[in-house]
Order: sequence, then structure tokens, then C-alpha cells
Amino acid sequence: MRIAEQLRSVFLSMASNKFRAILTSLGIIIGSFTIIMVVGIGRAGEASIEEQYKRLSVESITISRQGRQMMSISGNRMPTASRDLTKDDLDAMPELLEHVKAVGISTSTSSEITFGAVSERVTLLGINEEYAYITRLYLEYGDFFTNDDGVLRNRFVVLGSDIARKLFGEEYLEDAIGESVRIKGTSFIVVGILARVGGSGGISGGSPDDMAYIPYDVALRYTSAGTVSGARSGAISIISSAGGGGGTSYIALATDIRSVAAAIEEIKAYIAEICGSSVSYAVNDVGSTLSSALETSNTMSTLLMAVAAIVLIVSGIGIMNVLMVAVSERTREIGILKSLGAKRRTILSVFLLEALFISVIGGLLGVCLSVYAPLVLTYFGIDFLATMDGLLLGLGFSVATGIFFGYYPALKASKLKPIDALNKE
Repeated sequence: MRIAEQLRSVFLSMASNKFRAILTSLGIIIGSFTIIMVVGIGRAGEASIEEQYKRLSVESITISRQGRQMMSISGNRMPTASRDLTKDDLDAMPELLEHVKAVGISTSTSSEITFGAVSERVTLLGINEEYAYITRLYLEYGDFFTNDDGVLRNRFVVLGSDIARKLFGEEYLEDAIGESVRIKGTSFIVVGILARVGGSGGISGGSPDDMAYIPYDVALRYTSAGTVSGARSGAISIISSAGGGGGTSYIALATDIRSVAAAIEEIKAYIAEICGSSVSYAVNDVGSTLSSALETSNTMSTLLMAVAAIVLIVSGIGIMNVLMVAVSERTREIGILKSLGAKRRTILSVFLLEALFISVIGGLLGVCLSVYAPLVLTYFGIDFLATMDGLLLGLGFSVATGIFFGYYPALKASKLKPIDALNKE
């Protein structure tokens, strides 16, 4: 039996049972579409994480405040660290530690920023000069404020690219320098506008383009970002105030890439010396933080892929069921073909081709449907990045499912004896 005749037999069988073929391929369509979406969401997540850290140099080290660790002493639970780090402690690091070149500090809160009749909600960051340097916040217009401005409580603000355009308009950006805006009821002078970043730029909580930046000390004094806690004045453990939602982060810069490990050990020892223990602070280089974030993203992608695989397995069972019914319905046809000299492999290939066609058509329709995935996912605020490997993976899984689950019914059909098939009522 020539291949053309086998294909004709497959098409006639599918044409005579159109509705059944459509319902069978529906599961394949959903399964392949799900796999493509999962891969796209995973790739978008990885790209977002890499974008978040790409502006940070490999010498960067994050210092994160963890939940208070407790230990038992004579039956009493006591904190393992005697106190929190202070701003003075962090400022002294570059002078006292051999492998630390700079330390950046930031505190964040949410606020309305107003110019004239225009008002926008922004993430407000109180930062020092070193933070801007380490996270590479470059200016398009104007100048950055200095640490001395913070000490003098100068109410200066640097605006992200997008928020500046919303407040002043594209054509008046350069004229915005020197203008006054209101933040939490206090007037601030615009001294600079950042060059557009286009991503998160290494800053958690959003894009630098949609943020406003003021001196760290000014943030504590004027914007109610938080209240200072700790044993000494200037402690940088921030407790959110009403409506503030504040949080503090610190980032250090090693002298060079070869000094990162040494700088981490120095920082941990310094924290232990100052606070009595280093367990209250997690000290990690950017590479480790990036790897951890990517690992979390990959874990989520794997879980979603498992869901998609289950969908395809269910679809494959549907294909097997349909082909088993087809074998039963076409028993006499199989008997006639065998009595005319058709070989087992010919019968096997006819039913395998039918399973293959159903899965390929379903896979291709799933690929076509994935074109609209970004539109649907964007509506729900989910990022999606289409990739060729995602499309090929979705189509490959569909084909593999069809062949795997179609093989047993095809094998059963090929093993029928001609006399038994012809006697089948």
C-alpha cells in the first residue's frame, strides 16, 4: 500500500468523523498553547530579573535586613543582635574596610507628587550619593544632589524620566530644572531629570523612570517615609508610618571583582562586631542574588510546565480512546486490507498517521493561538516573551503525545487476523 493511499485513507477517516477529530485535537490545542505560554512567561520572568540587575556592577553587594533571630538564654528568648546598624556605621565602612569602596542607602515610600494641576502617584526614594553611583542613575538634565544637601536638609528632588514627562511635558523637560513640586505637602526643587532606563535598573519596587529621588536625610525628616529605630540616632532600620509603606535597603561596592568575596567577609565581621551578631543581616553579591532569583523563576516555570504536561497527557488519552473506537469501527476494513496482502506495518502506519495528523493540527493551532497570548496576558498584567524554542517545544510535545498514545491502538489494529476481522459483525 503506497504512502499516497495511506494518506488518502487517513483523510477519508478524519473527514467522515470531523466533529470527533476536532474534539480530540482540542486537548492538544490547549496543551500546546499552555506550554508555549508557560515558556513565554518564564522567559519574560528571566528577562525581567536580568534587566533588574544588569545596571548593577558585578562588584555590588546587597545588605538586607532579615527578621529578628531569637535565641533562648536561661529560658528567656532574646534577640541575637544587640542593636541595628546605623547610618554612621554604614558611612564608615569604606574607611574602615579594606575591600569596600562605597555603601549606598535608600529608603522608599509611596507619595503623590504635584506640579500645578498635575498630580501623579510615585515611589519616592530617599538615597545618598553612593546609591546613585552604584545603581548607575545617569542624568539627562541638571545635577544630582549631594550628601551635604542631605545634611543641610535641602529639599531637592531628581525625577525619573517618565514621571518628569507626565508632570512637565516632553517639550519642557529642560525648563523643569529649578521648578518647584509638592511632595507630601512640602515643596521640593527639581534639580535633575534622569536619562531613560526602560527597565527596573537594579532597583526593586519598580522602574527608575517612574520614581522620584530625594536626599536620604531629607526623606527621614520631611516625607514621613518612616520613623528611625535603633539604639542611636540615625539608625537605618525603618518602621513604616501610616500611609508610608517605607522600607530601607543597602548596597555596597567592592573595590574590584576579585575583592567581592573578601568584602563580603569583611562586612559580615563588621556587622558582628557592631551588632553583636551578623545573623540579622544577609550579605550577598549581586551574582548570588541574581542566581537565586532566576532559580525561583525556573521553579515556577517547571511547576507550570508540569500542569501543561498533564493537560497533554489527558489529551493523549483522548487520542488513544478515539483510535481504539476507530479500530473497532474499521475492523472489517482492516480484514479486507490484510486479505489483499497489506502488511502489519502498513496497517500500523495508517493509524499512526491519523494520530500524527490530529496532534500536528492541534499543535499548529495551538501555535497560532499563542499569537494572541500577549494580548490576553497583558490584560492581567503578566509579561510574556515569545521565543522560537517555546513554539518548537509546544509543537514537539504535541507530536510526541500523538505518536506515544496512538501507537497502542495502531499496534492492536495491525495484529488483527484477517479471518477474525472479516467475521466481525
